[in-house]
Amino acid sequence: MNELTYTQNGDYLIPNISLSQTEERPLGKYGRLRKTYLREHRPLLWNRMILSETLYPHLREIDKAANSRLEEMLPPMMQDAGVTEHLKATDPMKWVGLMNTLKAQVEEVILNELIYS
Repeated sequence: MNELTYTQNGDYLIPNISLSQTEERPLGKYGRLRKTYLREHRPLLWNRMILSETLYPHLREIDKAANSRLEEMLPPMMQDAGVTEHLKATDPMKWVGLMNTLKAQVEEVILNELIYS
């Protein structure tokens, strides 16, 4: 790690802090939600993660875990609710309503478990 240097500004020494260049791929929905939550509700953690350069890896991991959890939870719930391709072909409006309900239920779990904790 580089040695910390300072710049004189009047009577004060200001540390010369700069972040290293890291790849910033676009974040997904859940990564952006976590970012907003940390910035608005956990400012100390937010600042510590920015300064230690762990924020974006953390957000990418949360996004990946949330999408994985969504893919894991949705199919069994669809089966339990009777959401099938046959229903999709015969009554598309009912299928869309059921899918929206199931996705909202799964997202509520994801938000409580991963985003707002």
